[in-house]
Amino acid sequence: MPPQAVQRRLSAILSADVIGYSRLMGEDEVATVRTLTSYREVMAGLIQRYRGRVVDSPGDNVLAEFPSLVDAVQCAVEIQKELEAKNAQMPENRRMEFRIGINLGDVIVEGERIYGDGVNIAARLEGLAEAGGICVSGTVYDSIENKLPFGYEYLGEHAVKNIAKPVRVYRVLTEPEATRSLVDRDKKAHPRYGRRAHLAVVAVLVATAGVVAIWNLYLRSAPPPAEVSLELPEKPSIAVLPFVNMSDDPKQEYFSDGITDDLITALSKISGLFVIARNSVFAYKGKTAKMERISRELGIRYVLQGSVRKAGDRIRITAQLVDVNTGGHLWAEKYDRDLKDIFALQDEVTQKIVAALAVRLTKDEQERLARKGTNNVEAYDYTLRGGEYFFRFTKAANAQARQMFETAINLDPEYASAHSWLGWTHWIEWSFGWSQDPQSLERAFELAQMAIALDDSLPEAHRLLGSVYLWKKRHEQAIAVFEKSIALNPNHADAIRGLGETLYFAGKPEEAIGLIKKAMRLNPKYPVWYLLNLGHAYFLTGRYEEAIAALKRALTRNPHVWPAHVYLAASYIALGKEKEARAEAAEIVRINPNFSCESMRRTLPYKEQTVLERLFDALRKAGLK
Repeated sequence: MPPQAVQRRLSAILSADVIGYSRLMGEDEVATVRTLTSYREVMAGLIQRYRGRVVDSPGDNVLAEFPSLVDAVQCAVEIQKELEAKNAQMPENRRMEFRIGINLGDVIVEGERIYGDGVNIAARLEGLAEAGGICVSGTVYDSIENKLPFGYEYLGEHAVKNIAKPVRVYRVLTEPEATRSLVDRDKKAHPRYGRRAHLAVVAVLVATAGVVAIWNLYLRSAPPPAEVSLELPEKPSIAVLPFVNMSDDPKQEYFSDGITDDLITALSKISGLFVIARNSVFAYKGKTAKMERISRELGIRYVLQGSVRKAGDRIRITAQLVDVNTGGHLWAEKYDRDLKDIFALQDEVTQKIVAALAVRLTKDEQERLARKGTNNVEAYDYTLRGGEYFFRFTKAANAQARQMFETAINLDPEYASAHSWLGWTHWIEWSFGWSQDPQSLERAFELAQMAIALDDSLPEAHRLLGSVYLWKKRHEQAIAVFEKSIALNPNHADAIRGLGETLYFAGKPEEAIGLIKKAMRLNPKYPVWYLLNLGHAYFLTGRYEEAIAALKRALTRNPHVWPAHVYLAASYIALGKEKEARAEAAEIVRINPNFSCESMRRTLPYKEQTVLERLFDALRKAGLK
């Protein structure tokens, strides 16, 4: 008999699993199983209501199939609403939050089971969603964009194991309409771009805006145009591209990203190297780009690339160092180790690169690179997991990151890096306005000091402390701490930019300009606020034409960045161009109806009030109050 033909069909696939399931089971297996059973009943009922069917439910996962994409997405939203209501009735540490991924794809049907790329992509999307969140693929978004009353946040393209092309990913937004409209408007202006970014300047942008939703506008800014060619630095210059997750489980992405981050950090501490910032290299994550293009856009000669496979207590890392000028491999290696050897392995990779590039380490650098931070592999793993959530920059993900960092500290109370990261979650909560607790900033302050007490060589802890000092208007202390952070990590673009920002608020804008430009060179795909900082510094030095040029570049990347209009209006008044200034003032009020000079007075940390009065005088002449 001829073999039976494989049955295929196009389906909407929903994949869901529990965040922190292992922790819940470890604390109370019986209660966890009872809750999971109850929640699955709710999900199964809703799936049936929306004409879907549960295909499988292994472990903490639920896999469902729908004949309609609209039904699948509406069902997912209802599931998250129902489970949120149930979680509200439970103690915080016993809440069970699901994340959901939805894809439209071809599936292979075998009895009641389904297989294939469509299912694999849905599972991967689930892994990218935050607790209580929903992520959909680009094919889903293209089909439902205007059919449902939701917003969608573009998260970029992501590589999926065994899938040839990267997958476009969107987060479903179910917030109130006013917030959604801001996100949607900016997303439509740049539908192919999503950016994660650092946050040292966030506080003034959000606080003076009067609305948390403004932050989405900064995350959705278009990238800077690719430079034709950046001049190579005198030092050996290197970019560490995001290591590829080769594990069978797509949820291990956090681990490969964490390894990449750690290698960038280790190399950045070496004064004899020029190392490109995380923000710029992660712009290439999941994308195919020729080495020559990467070298040209980032202005570097060497590229480190590799992959990570983690399975149980074993880890395999491959890495290779490429000289883009010659196309030759300066060094390549494959490591098969126990997970407990991860710290020694990272150190070995760093030392191999240093040797290949003939870089001489100072005694202090040798000592700093030898420090492990923790000997507890589980604490390290939780810190990497926390980092994945942290860089999503959402309220829910920030809360999840905090739990991960707190768990790491419980496992190793002397783990300085975990204390520092925990401090950053409090800082971002304060700066984004997510918490009404006045102690959020103080908690960030305490954790930064604690991290430094545990390990005075930790650059991120000093940067956090400097950021807090700035917004406390303790300028000299902020400068000293930022300088210490940069001494420990000479390649840290955000710390260098942070010092520049602090200097112009402290009355030293000329010094700030050079630092901000240096940060831009280390981070060629810099966030839009680098341009705001540059324009701000030019304004304070009286170089108004240059300020206007920088601020207009910021608005080219994101036309909704209203603080750029503030300094444009003031610059035009200084040049006697009142008509242009009034046009900028109108834009400020259009984008941010709650704007007032008084709100800026309360938040901007200028050391000299005369500078603030000069700015306000210009804004009043432009027609603002």
